[in-house]
Amino acid sequence: MKPIKSNLFNMIASMLIIAVGSAWAIGYVYQKTAAPIAEAKKLKTQTAISEVIGTFDNDPLAEKTAISGEDVELYPAREDGEITSVAVKASSNEGFGGKIELIMGILMDGTVSGYKIIEQNETPGLGTKVTEPKFSGQFVGLNAHDDNFDLKKDGGEIDAVTGATISSRAVVNAMKKAVSAYNKFAGAVRHE
Repeated sequence: MKPIKSNLFNMIASMLIIAVGSAWAIGYVYQKTAAPIAEAKKLKTQTAISEVIGTFDNDPLAEKTAISGEDVELYPAREDGEITSVAVKASSNEGFGGKIELIMGILMDGTVSGYKIIEQNETPGLGTKVTEPKFSGQFVGLNAHDDNFDLKKDGGEIDAVTGATISSRAVVNAMKKAVSAYNKFAGAVRHE
């Protein structure tokens, strides 16, 4: 068998075959994994909602709400038909490793019940400390109506994680988005 001659046409044909084959393989893998990835994200969100708002007798995911002009999602939790708390999904793209996405629980009186980070790419052992109780516990009990959600370095009440100010500030920025959306939501609920 005679080897294929190397010329411009053969090189272009080879690259085209490789490109089409690669594109098909990537598309196939994406199609097969899209549904399981979406289901895993939904489960992670449901778990985080349960952790930050406690008990409820409705499906907060089914009642997902958005506030016009806000890049957040709100999940009202009800007991006996009355909204008792809200889980707010917010994010900040200003983390050291990029996007930090969290779910924050807020009772209807404005009290923060906690937060759970559901997506982050921070430095292991340093920036990831924003997920630990020493940092996250500072937010529990703060009030969305009255308290300052800034770092102490910025005039607020929150101690940054040592050596991870960027990550700490990103979490605070996401929290401030969540608080802003909650306050608009709570104002609308009170006026119903």
